[in-house]
Amino acid sequence: MRVGVIGGLGFLGASLRKRLERSNFGVRIFDVRGGGDDSASYLDISSTVKLEGCDDLEVLINLAAEHRDDVRPLSKYADVNIQGARNCCEIARRSDISKIIFTSSVAVYGFAEPDAGEDAEINFFNEYGRTKYLAENIYKEWQAEDPEVRTLIIVRPTVIFGPGNRGNVYNLLRQIAERKFMMFGSGLNVKSMAYVDNVASFLVHCLQFSSGVHVYNYVDKPDLSMNELVQVARKTLFHKSGVGLRMPRFLGITIGVAFDLLAWLIRKPLPISSIRVKKFMATTQFSSAVPATGFEAPYTLAEGLEKTLRYEFLEDNRGKPTYEAE
Repeated sequence: MRVGVIGGLGFLGASLRKRLERSNFGVRIFDVRGGGDDSASYLDISSTVKLEGCDDLEVLINLAAEHRDDVRPLSKYADVNIQGARNCCEIARRSDISKIIFTSSVAVYGFAEPDAGEDAEINFFNEYGRTKYLAENIYKEWQAEDPEVRTLIIVRPTVIFGPGNRGNVYNLLRQIAERKFMMFGSGLNVKSMAYVDNVASFLVHCLQFSSGVHVYNYVDKPDLSMNELVQVARKTLFHKSGVGLRMPRFLGITIGVAFDLLAWLIRKPLPISSIRVKKFMATTQFSSAVPATGFEAPYTLAEGLEKTLRYEFLEDNRGKPTYEAE
């Protein structure tokens, strides 16, 4: 099977490529950062509907997305996520590709109730979630044009972490590693997360799905509470138990408000804010129908955290690729 991966030079794409090649799939990588060597072809999915060398492809996997919180102008979300979906479908039509895998996001649910599953209410609150959901519908329209033949798999991952990623999970782990972390509140709140190699493995697993529309949240279960996450980090990094210094919830919010005021005075965003503190203490938890597909993740969530911690803070991996967000 020949597989084309759009956005294949990103964080998830790098892991996916390794797993596809290990499973003896033919792989072609397309990316807006490609074209400099033979490893990837240049493609700006927001503007391109012509794609050379894909006539022999059987599957398109679209990982390309605008997903950072600070993207400006906001129209970039629509350019990449919505117009990108239209262009991806047009490429599939022209090349007679009958299977598309699209990585969406749990952001389509917005502030969902704990343990929200695939049937939860769509209630996005930002442009990222809105444009991802609209993109999903574009892909569904493509599949409905030939429903007995075409296969659409929509995967909505929660926050993805792993070696080299520079997103929010890395920032938390770095604070712990630098002994700058302070636990606010009880630490009983749960954060659903996904280890990058597990997500990549599930995408490979999806290649066997038959015609129809398949929608899955991707979450590595069981979820860890903040207490458990910090304990894994401290044990791996320092061989210590517990979570270290703990402060009451109200004090954390007060500190966050103080940083809000300081940021307003200096007209510069700061890494601490009342919103970030509240998000840290909130539960963000999703359920998933993935186990019903027969998929078994190669790593537990704790193993993924340990591998990430060792790679980032206990080993010398300077010079290795890093990815600003995913």
